[in-house]
Amino acid sequence: MLKDSKAFSGFSVDDLPRAKEFYGETLGIEVAEENGLLHLRTGGGNTVLVYPKDNHVPAEYTVLNFPVDDVEATVRELTARGIVFERYVDEQDELGINRGPGPLIAWFKDPAGNVLSIIQE
Repeated sequence: MLKDSKAFSGFSVDDLPRAKEFYGETLGIEVAEENGLLHLRTGGGNTVLVYPKDNHVPAEYTVLNFPVDDVEATVRELTARGIVFERYVDEQDELGINRGPGPLIAWFKDPAGNVLSIIQE
């Protein structure tokens, strides 16, 4: 029944204008605002819905992963833009990149406290 549906993901934030600035200006994602909601247009034509919620509680898991060709270069660029990378595991280097088992990955938060990542393809 839903196999052909173009499903999309969404998550809440506590301050829509601040989220719009962060995703659009800091991260450089195409952002459209419609009916009091943000639509993040990511590579490949995917859309992520960001909606305001008065009693927003940040997700305790990664809500959005950004595949990149070079995690280290991307971490350096985002750090220069003011992003602070989270520390979760011992295998993370001085930049915050997890170099343990699995793909290279680094986590950071949006202004609402939601966890995002960049992950090397």
